[in-house]
Amino acid sequence: MSSGSDRRRVYALAAREAGALARVLTRRLWALRPGAMRVPERLLIVPPDMRTSEATIASDIYAGYFVFGGRAVATGGRSPFAVNPPSDVWAEILYGFGWLRHLRAADTALARANARALVGEFLRMQSPPAARRAVVCARRAMSFLSQSPLILERADHVFYHKVMRALGRDIRVLSLAMNDHPKPQTRLFAAVAATYAGLSIEGFEGLARRATRALARELDLQILPDGGHVGRNPKLVLELLLDLLPLKQVYLARGVEPPKALLQAIDRIPPMLRLLRHGDGTLALFNGMGSTPVDHLTTLLFYDEARASPLQRGLVSGYERLEAKGALAIVDVGATPAPRFSAEAGAGALSFEFTIRGQRLVVNCGAPRSPADPVAQLVRATAAHSALVIEDASSAEFLVEGGWGALRLAARWLRRRLGPIVLRGVERTRVERPEPLRLVAEHDGYAARFGLLHERRLTLSANGDALDGEDRLAAESDRGDEATRGELRFHLHPGVRASLAQGGRVAMLVLPDGETWQFSAQARALEIEESIFLAATDGARKTVQIVLTFDPGKESAIAWRFERITGPR
Repeated sequence: MSSGSDRRRVYALAAREAGALARVLTRRLWALRPGAMRVPERLLIVPPDMRTSEATIASDIYAGYFVFGGRAVATGGRSPFAVNPPSDVWAEILYGFGWLRHLRAADTALARANARALVGEFLRMQSPPAARRAVVCARRAMSFLSQSPLILERADHVFYHKVMRALGRDIRVLSLAMNDHPKPQTRLFAAVAATYAGLSIEGFEGLARRATRALARELDLQILPDGGHVGRNPKLVLELLLDLLPLKQVYLARGVEPPKALLQAIDRIPPMLRLLRHGDGTLALFNGMGSTPVDHLTTLLFYDEARASPLQRGLVSGYERLEAKGALAIVDVGATPAPRFSAEAGAGALSFEFTIRGQRLVVNCGAPRSPADPVAQLVRATAAHSALVIEDASSAEFLVEGGWGALRLAARWLRRRLGPIVLRGVERTRVERPEPLRLVAEHDGYAARFGLLHERRLTLSANGDALDGEDRLAAESDRGDEATRGELRFHLHPGVRASLAQGGRVAMLVLPDGETWQFSAQARALEIEESIFLAATDGARKTVQIVLTFDPGKESAIAWRFERITGPR
């Protein structure tokens, strides 16, 4: 750990988590006693599934070709449950059974028989650890319920009972996880799935009531008044809304009043998604957001009853939007989430993305599909964002399994329990919008180490032809390490062609449609370095970034400008 205060944070967090674990052990042991599990007998409702399906994928699955999370496996006649998963995400998707919707969309006898055969293979096997995770149990329970006509119609009694018994095991896991799981996001999705089950299964009204209370509690805790999530990951609210909208219909079908927290979340989330959506239909790459399922997002916004214009300000979530004549800048101006909610958060304080009529120009690197990807931690650093970096450090300190003795053990245990959380980050921000197209924001992410406050000023021209920026560093105190190297990094989308001109003082940027922009910074020398873009639909892609280096001890303000030179060809 980098400081005594960080070590104290680790010990304090570990002590708190140990206390929480001790308080739930007795309750869990009681719930897991023999005979505690009820086996569902009859389904009353088939919950709808809003996720888009493709009947052509059913043919691939029948041929033994499974493409999940960007990884493909050809089983060669073997069961997919018998192959070695190529990634953790692939395994979670396989055991979550969300892909059953593609077989149902095919609506053929062959697809129905294939679906039942694959479910039967799963029921006969010993479930691996990946299949027993609470988030996977939640997805599988919702999949079995929503796709029950596919797998249960005309099924014999033995098969029907096996499916119901597997559903009962998942419900038991969810009943525990929705109250006791240390990860808040897992608690939330466990509560969603348990509520689906309680409302859809005959005789499980008690579960429905308990799950509704847990769901309302977690929604109140985790969904902010402006529709964002407390962990600030755009992808989470997108996935959540895909489950909440059908759940509302299940409540109504059973004649049960949905909880107020659910209705509020459904109302609040779509405007936030619109705030974070670029012109190409993808979401801005902040705090764990990776590739956008554009079809799912389009479906959600189509069902948005308000059909509201995008928010321009997410005052609680910490996002701002500047938009004029097809030019759009989305900026992260928020503080770092509390440690418990920060396992996916990045150190992207005051980073921004810039789009021209649906063409991405400036981006952040984004997140890989799997948190186990070797680059997952690297791209959470400030250097992987279009932001200011001091001494190659980040504006947030991540929990690592470093140190010795008790410190190392505490950090390792915390990481297993809560994930790769942020130990210390931006605690204080200041945001002003003196004009609709002008933004002034400040953060203290570098104050603890360097004694510096970072202010970024952005102004978008009314005709959308220029984005002016200025980055300022101000001393908060005399304490801290001396900073002698600062960098401004602007990551470019892979579709942008970049080259240096005027002796390296200007970067020429050509968009996919031939429109040309230039970047300059007070006649300073620029560099073009390699970068990576992780949010493409076909996986990671190489790209480049503009890098401007300066000495914070000698220069406290750097002005820069993106400007349109020619229109599209």
